[in-house]
Amino acid sequence: MHHSNNRQRLARLIGAGLLTTSLLPLSAQATFSLTSSDEFYSIDTDAGVEFSIRRTDNGVSTQSAGDIASLKIHGQEYQSQIRGSQINSGFDWLYSGVSAVSVDAQMIGDDFIKVSVQAGDLTHYYLARRGYPNIYMATYFTSEPNVHNLVRYILRLDRNLLPYSPQASDLIGITSTVEASDIFALPNGETRSKHYSNMRLKDWQYIGATSDTVGVWVVRDDHEGGSGGPFYRSLLNQGTPTDQEITYIVNYGQAQTEAFRPGILNHYTLVVNEGQAPGPVDTRFFADMDLNGFVPRSERGNVVGLGFHKREPHPKHQSKSASGKHHDTHYTVGFANSSAQYWADANAHTSHFTRRGMLPGTYTMTTYKNELAIDSREVTIEAGKTTFIRPYTIEGDPGADKAIWRIGKWDGAPQEFLNGDKLTVMHPSDVRLDNWDSPDYVVGESADSSFPAYMWKDINNDHKVYFKLKASELTEDHQLRIGITCAFAGGRPMVTLNDWNSGFPAASAQPRTRNLTTGSYRCNNTTYSFDIPASAWKTNEDEYNELTVTVISGTKTLGYLSPSISVDALDLLK
Repeated sequence: MHHSNNRQRLARLIGAGLLTTSLLPLSAQATFSLTSSDEFYSIDTDAGVEFSIRRTDNGVSTQSAGDIASLKIHGQEYQSQIRGSQINSGFDWLYSGVSAVSVDAQMIGDDFIKVSVQAGDLTHYYLARRGYPNIYMATYFTSEPNVHNLVRYILRLDRNLLPYSPQASDLIGITSTVEASDIFALPNGETRSKHYSNMRLKDWQYIGATSDTVGVWVVRDDHEGGSGGPFYRSLLNQGTPTDQEITYIVNYGQAQTEAFRPGILNHYTLVVNEGQAPGPVDTRFFADMDLNGFVPRSERGNVVGLGFHKREPHPKHQSKSASGKHHDTHYTVGFANSSAQYWADANAHTSHFTRRGMLPGTYTMTTYKNELAIDSREVTIEAGKTTFIRPYTIEGDPGADKAIWRIGKWDGAPQEFLNGDKLTVMHPSDVRLDNWDSPDYVVGESADSSFPAYMWKDINNDHKVYFKLKASELTEDHQLRIGITCAFAGGRPMVTLNDWNSGFPAASAQPRTRNLTTGSYRCNNTTYSFDIPASAWKTNEDEYNELTVTVISGTKTLGYLSPSISVDALDLLK
C-alpha cells in the first residue's frame, strides 16, 4: 500500500473512535509460557506476540528494571533496543531519592501471567492472557511521581517496522526548531510536534502506529483516574527517525486545570493486529488478578439523567454552516471529585444521559455546551445502586442571552474563528495558517471566520470591531462580554470604545504552562464583562462605533509566547 494512503487510513482510524471490529488472535508461535533469566521475565502469549520485562538495572540510563525490553511479533523484534518502553523516563526515576525497583512474575492458573513492578509509591502491572496478542497494563500510585510530575507510559517501537503514524507528530524531514526543544519545522515551513498528535479525550479510544501488515495500538480505559475532564488534550504519538513513540497519558501537567487523582487503578492495553482499528478489550478477568486499587463492578454505582431544559439563542445569533443550516450543538455531562472523573454524552433529541461503573461518592455534575460549562450541581453515587436525576433547567448559557450583536458562539472553543480548524495540529507560525492580523471586523458584514481565534500581545493585538446602534440603544448603558477559553503569560483583554476605555482587568486563573502553541486551547473558561455607559456611544445611529480589543499583561515574553488569549465569543447585550 502506498505510504500516503496508509497515513490517511491511520488518521481516519484514530479519529473515528472505537469501532466494533472484533480482535482475532494472530497465529500461534509457541505455547503460553513464562520463563525467567537473571535479567528478564519472558512471556509467550501463544498468539504470535512474545515480550520480555527487564528484571534488573543494567546501568544504562535509558533503560531500567520494569521496562518492556523486547516485543516480538511473529518473531520480529519491534521494541527499541536503545530505550525501554516505560513509565516516564524509567521506573527508577519516578520519585526523588527512590531508585530501587522490584519486579516479580507469576502464573495465575493456566491462562494468565502477571508481572508486577514496584517503584516507590507506584505499582505497574503487565498481564498476559492465553491466546490473545495483547499486553494488558495497569498503573496504580498513591502519590504523584514527582521527578517529572506526571504519569505516562511510553512505548518506543521500531520506526522501520511501523512507518505510519499521525502526520502532525511525524518528525521525519524536520530541519529547524520552532519552539523550546519539542516543536519543529520542515523546510517548507510546515510544523511538526508530538503535541500536535492530540485529540480531546472523549473523542479517542485508541492510538497507535501501523505498517502494511501489522498494527500496534494502545486501547484506553475510561480514564477515571485522569485529570482534566472529557475535553483534555495532550500528546499521544511521536514519530522519530528511529522510533514510533505511542504515549498513554494517565495524567499530565500541560494546561493542567485540576489536581491529579492518585489512588485509582488506571489500565490500558497494547493490542497487536493486522492494522485494523482495534475493538473493545475484555478486562473482566482483572477481578481475579489481585491488583492494587481494583474496584469490582458490584462496588460501583450508576447514574441516569432524565434530561434537561435549556434556553435557546435567538436564531440570528446561531452560527451557521456554509449550507445555511445551524451547527448542531453537542452536550456532555461531566462528573468530577478529588478521587475520580467521568462523563456521558447527552442524547441529541431527548438530552437523556447514562453513566455506569462510577466509584461511590459525591460529584460535581457539570453540563457542557460543547466545551463550555453552563450548569453545575451535585450528585451522590452509591455502590450497587442507580441514581436517577430528574429533568432540570439550565439557566447559565450565555448564548441564550439577548444580544445586540454576537461574534462567535458561546461553546468553550474557538474553532469557528480564523485558523480555528488548524490550531490543535500545528504551531501558530505554520505557513498553512492565514495571517493572524486579519482585517477589522464589521458587525453585519464580516464572517465569524475572519475574527482571530487567538490574540497575542506581540502578533495581532488591538483588533477592531465596528458596529452601529439604533437610536433607542444609543441612550442606554450596555454590557460587553468577551469570553476566553485559555490565556498564556497573564494575557487578558481590555477594551476601548470610541473615547472610553475599560481600564485594566485582573488576570484570570490559568495554567502556567505553554498552551496555545502546543495545541491546547482549553484551560479555564473565563468571561470578562465590561459595563459601558451610554455616554461612550456615538450620538448618531448612522455612525460606526469603534471597539478595540487589546491583550494586556505585565509579563515580558515575545512573539508567539507573548501574553495571549484564546477567544470563545464576544457580544454586546441589550
